[in-house]
Amino acid sequence: MMLARIKAPKLTTANTIVCSLTLLIILATLFLGDHIATNLHDIWQLISGKADHYQSVVVWQWRASRLFGGLVIGAALGVSGAVFQSLVRNPLGSPDITGFNVGAFTGVLLSIAFFGNIYWLSVLGALLGGIFSAILVYIFAYRDGHSGFRLIIVGIAISATLTAFNQWLSLTVSLETAMTAALWSAGSLNGMTWFRILPAAALLAILLACSFLMGSRMRLLEMGDDTAAALGISVNKTRLILMFAGVSLTAVATAITGPIAFISLAAPQIARRLEKTKHVSLSSSALIGAFLLMSADFIAQHSWHGSTLPVGLVTISLGGVYLVYLISREGRL
Repeated sequence: MMLARIKAPKLTTANTIVCSLTLLIILATLFLGDHIATNLHDIWQLISGKADHYQSVVVWQWRASRLFGGLVIGAALGVSGAVFQSLVRNPLGSPDITGFNVGAFTGVLLSIAFFGNIYWLSVLGALLGGIFSAILVYIFAYRDGHSGFRLIIVGIAISATLTAFNQWLSLTVSLETAMTAALWSAGSLNGMTWFRILPAAALLAILLACSFLMGSRMRLLEMGDDTAAALGISVNKTRLILMFAGVSLTAVATAITGPIAFISLAAPQIARRLEKTKHVSLSSSALIGAFLLMSADFIAQHSWHGSTLPVGLVTISLGGVYLVYLISREGRL
């Protein structure tokens, strides 16, 4: 009882700090930059709806939709990473490493190559590609059960194979299709609109709700399959449902923005360290994931004057440094 009383303020404090930083990023993204006056009076005019039409369009149509996309997709990637790291019981077990986002991107490439750049077909292709890569990893990693290390190694191998296939496919399709695929591969929130993000956000909300509903069972799986089964949990069924939810979250996010690295890998681990627990928290992972992606997108928009970088370039640069740190740290344990 005393331990619970001690831990609760730490959880609240950590989440409150992250929420405060997220709010600062939201305000900075909406009201800082070109074409927008930054004094308090003009900002209040924008909030109250009394600003001129041009500034209202810039803030509420262009910037707000992009910001909302970063919020929803970042949360989805954070939860997806938390699900897979919990299932394989390894901090490297994220969709970035195990190849599920590469499989989703393969589905997008095939959709573009055969049917053209049709948005919902790309989403469907990403879902099928992500699920197909997950099935391959699940089958090849099975040896009288699944171990986290074996899933990661097989996932890396499948990811390398699919990456090679993606490169071959990009070289054999038409120039227009190859250029479209190249834009997807960078991972970007550029051109995000309410029309694109709202339907996808509804689908991601359903998948997030499914993941949160399975959160307690996920905790039991972390205790071991035998313990979870003794407590009345259907181990294989629960694992398959969680894998489907995690893969679908990654696939839908990839279909909207292209593959964005680092968020799924880092968000659950940062959340776990902030909460100082051994368990991976889905809610904190979602919050950290949203904060990381919105922060990376803010850097992408303002780090290079006169142009906006794809957010995937920023996240993969940060992710490379973090991955080296994580591997070296795990090697010392």
